[in-house]
Amino acid sequence: MEIHEILESLKKGKISINNAKKLLSLYAIEEIEGIAKIDINRRKRKGIPEVIFAETKELDEIKKITKKILEKTNSVIISRIKKEDYSKIMIFAKRLKVKIKIGKNSSSILLFKKPIKFHGGKVGIITAGTSDVGVAEESRLMCEAMNCKCITSYDVGVAGIQRIFPVLKKMIKEDVDCIIVAAGMEGALATLVSTLVDIPIIGIPISVGYGYGGKGITALASMLQSCSLGLSVVNIDNGIAAGSIAANIANRAIRKK
Repeated sequence: MEIHEILESLKKGKISINNAKKLLSLYAIEEIEGIAKIDINRRKRKGIPEVIFAETKELDEIKKITKKILEKTNSVIISRIKKEDYSKIMIFAKRLKVKIKIGKNSSSILLFKKPIKFHGGKVGIITAGTSDVGVAEESRLMCEAMNCKCITSYDVGVAGIQRIFPVLKKMIKEDVDCIIVAAGMEGALATLVSTLVDIPIIGIPISVGYGYGGKGITALASMLQSCSLGLSVVNIDNGIAAGSIAANIANRAIRKK
């Protein structure tokens, strides 16, 4: 049964509330040729769109999953596309006749059918260096997919600490609801930002640096050990998670205003 048929049957008293709930739960899961089980109603339930982690998937699997998701929902993020697959997926996306947002310096893209309206909250996104931009852009794509306006400023790390002050002034003026800070090396920028504003901060440790800790371990430990309150931390290079958390915070904040 389709959703409207389930609801119509419930309205006419043909099925019970419990049976309708069961049928709706079954409708929420789509299986694709034994490859994947996608959560079609995640967006309606949590406000978070479906994300395909492409790094470990074959090209044909990505295409099948993408097509099925876009049959049922408005948007999907394809994250961490392999270099050899990127151009092929872009051609495939154009054939689907959907709109495409591309992450700068990133291997992630956002596909959507209807225009995305920025009626949600506002999220600030900052990076310490240019090497952190790719992950930060994953966060931006996620936030925009969740209808949030993003104010971005990149390459404002502690190596030139004076650069951060006008950026934070702008974000305060824009009344952002959350700030994402992506930083590699020692990851100090996240702590610095959290000491200066009364806005929730989400730190993303980036796998950039020399020698010991160069895979993001030092930045992760530094952010986790921060003595500044108001800073939360996601896993190394996890821009997708940071974006979804920030957008949820921002969207809840806008509903309260």
